[in-house]
Amino acid sequence: MEQAAIQFDRVGKVYSGNPEPALSSVSFEVRSGEFFCIVGPSGCGKSTVLNIIAGLDRATSGTVVAPKNVAMVFQTGALFPWLTVYENVAIGLKVIKTSEKKVAEECLKYIAMAGLADLAGKYPHELSGGQRQRVGLARALAVNPQVLLLDEPFSALDTATTEELHKDLYKIWQQTKKTVVMVSHSIEEAVSLADRIMLMKAGRIEQIFNIALSYPRREQEAAFIRHVQEIRSMFFK
Repeated sequence: MEQAAIQFDRVGKVYSGNPEPALSSVSFEVRSGEFFCIVGPSGCGKSTVLNIIAGLDRATSGTVVAPKNVAMVFQTGALFPWLTVYENVAIGLKVIKTSEKKVAEECLKYIAMAGLADLAGKYPHELSGGQRQRVGLARALAVNPQVLLLDEPFSALDTATTEELHKDLYKIWQQTKKTVVMVSHSIEEAVSLADRIMLMKAGRIEQIFNIALSYPRREQEAAFIRHVQEIRSMFFK
């Protein structure tokens, strides 16, 4: 059994003014180096789980074990429009007072890894939506997090761009060996990338699915379709 990077033990979350709990006795673990995906209908608690792992929110009850060194990629990239690609990627490193030499080394490394080597001096408004998401990914990786969190990072992109980014994200995951936790609205996306998929409903875990498929994964293959159908049948049950 691989070492757990994240553990939730009977975690609950209640928001002030809302009688319905956002999370109810949620227990699971994410293994070190695993690509773990959370899916479920809107309002099921998947983003609450991600925010608790990130330290942006606190559980009301239960126990959470997660590293402090995490980084998140948001839906829109969340870039600073007045900063260049390089400066956006560098900002996290400068916050933790990294030397200028190290900032340059790490920024250029992850900018290249994200396929942006020729765009380091560009500003966000000069980039496509996919390129902006790549900047967000490079910025998150530059601080060398133990856990990389992805909050529906491709939901606003077209299908062709999303498929391209899926391939690149998989390559980056293989190169860096990071623990990845991604929230997705797409079952097909989750099956394309994840080792395991956690389906949530109404603040609870419905089921966790093992995805034992080799890469690259193709949506037209029978095994891929079976996984999607199995998860979808539980999603709408």
